[in-house]
Amino acid sequence: MEQSDWMKLKSGTDVRGVALEGVPGEEVNLTDEAVTGIMKAFCAWAAQRCGKEKLTIAIGHDSRLSAGRISACAVKAVTESGCDAIVTGLSSTPSMFMLLQEEDIGADASVMITASHLPFNKNGLKFFTPEGGLEGKDIADILAMAAEGAALSGSGCVRELCYIDRYSEGLVRFVREKTGQDRPLAGKKIVVDAGNGAGGFYVDKVLKPLGADTEGSQFLEPDGNFPNHIPNPEDKKAMHAISQRVKETGADFGIIFDTDVDRAGAVDKQGEEINRNRLIALISAILLQEKSGTIVTDSVTSDGLTAFIESRGGKHCRYKRGYRNVIDKAKELNAAGEYSPLAIETSGHAALMENYFLDDGAYLVTRILVSLAQLSKEGKDIGDLIADLPEPAEAAEVRLGFTTLGKQDFKNNGNFAIRELQLRVPDLPGMTLAAENFEGVRINFDKDHGDGWALVRMSLHEPIMPINFESNSKGGCCVIANELIALLAPYTGDIDLTNLQNYAGTSH
Repeated sequence: MEQSDWMKLKSGTDVRGVALEGVPGEEVNLTDEAVTGIMKAFCAWAAQRCGKEKLTIAIGHDSRLSAGRISACAVKAVTESGCDAIVTGLSSTPSMFMLLQEEDIGADASVMITASHLPFNKNGLKFFTPEGGLEGKDIADILAMAAEGAALSGSGCVRELCYIDRYSEGLVRFVREKTGQDRPLAGKKIVVDAGNGAGGFYVDKVLKPLGADTEGSQFLEPDGNFPNHIPNPEDKKAMHAISQRVKETGADFGIIFDTDVDRAGAVDKQGEEINRNRLIALISAILLQEKSGTIVTDSVTSDGLTAFIESRGGKHCRYKRGYRNVIDKAKELNAAGEYSPLAIETSGHAALMENYFLDDGAYLVTRILVSLAQLSKEGKDIGDLIADLPEPAEAAEVRLGFTTLGKQDFKNNGNFAIRELQLRVPDLPGMTLAAENFEGVRINFDKDHGDGWALVRMSLHEPIMPINFESNSKGGCCVIANELIALLAPYTGDIDLTNLQNYAGTSH
C-alpha cells in the first residue's frame, strides 16, 4: 500500500474503510494487510505513549459482518507485537473506554471495531487510552507509522473477557444509588430497539434487573445485515420504528441505540420522538435542576432550545459540529472555571462531565431513567420536563452539492461563499447575523423574510454544503429557502442549488 492509501483510511478521529465486497464501485480497502499494519503501528505508538515495553490491548467489536475477520487480524497483530490481548467480543464503544478505568483488568489501551451507523460493508477501528479517545493527529501519526511498517516484535498471550456484563452492572448500581431503590423501574414498561446492533444487552442486563417490563422490545439480536432499519437515532425510519413500538405496546418509554451504542434517542409514552433538540433539552433540564451551568451543543440547534436552557438558569454555547469539537469545548470551559456539565450533538452523541466526558448512549438513557423513576413518584412523566420547549413551526435540512468545476476545490469554494455571505448579510433587509457563531454563517430572518434562521456550513469531510433552517411560521421555510437561493445565486458556477430550488418549489 502507498502512503496515500493508508491516509485514505483516516476518518476524523477514527479509521474507517470498506471491509466487505458487495457494493458496486466500493473496493475493499480495510484489508487484512491494512488492519494488521495499523494494529502493529498502534502497538508501537501506544508503547511510546505509555513508556512500557509490553502492553495489554483490549479488542472488542459491534455486530458488523466483517467483525470476525478484523478482530482475528487485530488479535494476531497485537500478539505478534509482543503484547497481550484481551478479547471482549460483542461490545459497545463506550464500554471499551470504561474497561480502561478498571485497574484490576490491567489494559493499557483498547480498540473498538466499528463504523457506527455506516452501511453494512463498512467497518473501522476506534482507539482509546485511559485518557480518552485518540485525536485526529494521533490517527494520522499511526497511519504514517503503518505506511513505514513500524512494528514491535515478540509473542503475547490472549484471554477472553465479557466486559459488557461488568459495564452493565455499573449502570444498574448507578441507578440504584441515585434512586435508593433496588427495582426503581418496577411497574414501568420500557421497550428497546437495538436495530440489530450491539445494544441488545441493555434489556436483560440493565432494565430487567431494575424491575422494568421490557416485553415488546425489538431487533435485539446482533445482525450485521441490519435487516430492519439502520441503527441510527437520526434515521427517520429507525425513529418511526421505535415510536410505533411504544404506541403498539403501551410502553411508558422507548429507547433506540445506534450500532455501537455511543448514541441514543428516545420516545415518550405518547410516542413522541425525543431526539435532536428535544433530547438535548431533556438531559439539559435534568442536569440544570441539579446545578446551573453551560450546555455545549453543535451549531444546528434551535433558538427555542437556547430559550429553554436559559429558562432553566443555564447558558447555551452553540459550537461546531463534530462530537469531539463539543467535548473539547466543554472541557475548555471547565478548565477556565465555567461549569459545563454536558457536551451534546443533535446526532445523539452526548458526553457528561460526570462520566469522563465519554459519549455513551447507554449512560445517557440511564441518566434519564433515574429521572423517570423519580418523576413517577410524583405522578409525572419524563415528557413533562420539556413540555415548554419552544418548537419551530417548520424545520428542514437541504444538502447542496458542487458543480463539476466547483468540486475541484470544493472546500475553498464553499468557504469563500460563506465568507462573502458574512460580509453581505448585514446590509440586507430583514436579515442579521447571529451574535455568536463558530461554524459557517448563521442568519436570522425577521417575520417578513421567513421568521426564523438558517445555518449555511461546509460538511466536515464531503463535497457537501448542508443548510439547516427553521421557521416560527407555517410556510416560513419556503420563504427562507427562496431568500437563500437569491443569496447564493452569485456562486452557482461552483455550488449546485438544485436541491434548494426543488425544496422551495415543492414545500408550499
